[in-house]
Amino acid sequence: MSGAEQTPETVPGAPVGRRPGRPAAAAALCGFQALALFVGGLYMLVSGLTGDPESTSQAGTGGVTLIALGLIPLLAARGLLLGRGWSRGPAIITQIMALPVAWTLLRASGALIPAGILLAAVAVTALVLLLDPRTAQALGIRGRA
Repeated sequence: MSGAEQTPETVPGAPVGRRPGRPAAAAALCGFQALALFVGGLYMLVSGLTGDPESTSQAGTGGVTLIALGLIPLLAARGLLLGRGWSRGPAIITQIMALPVAWTLLRASGALIPAGILLAAVAVTALVLLLDPRTAQALGIRGRA
């Protein structure tokens, strides 16, 4: 056996050198969410520094919070790409947390409604991918015996 065939990322039955599709797709969605959180956090920080919002301290705190929350789906995406079983939990929690945010955006007005639709679609799609038994198998997660 070559060294590539012995790595823990290799999934039985999958071609050598290819990542399983479901975890990779879920990782892409988590990465997208992380990017959105980082951009939103930076926007809030810049708005706070330019004095645009009503409360600059609230904008700063909100911006730092969004950036920190962006680390969760970013780390989950990295773990999913590397085939780490632990990454499924934070990825699922991120999607569950995104659903009430999407609902709030859907109940708003203007440009927030399409953002809510997009967030809901991403979260539901990622949940379907993450909860699929084939994803658990690809990540080496065993069911209860």
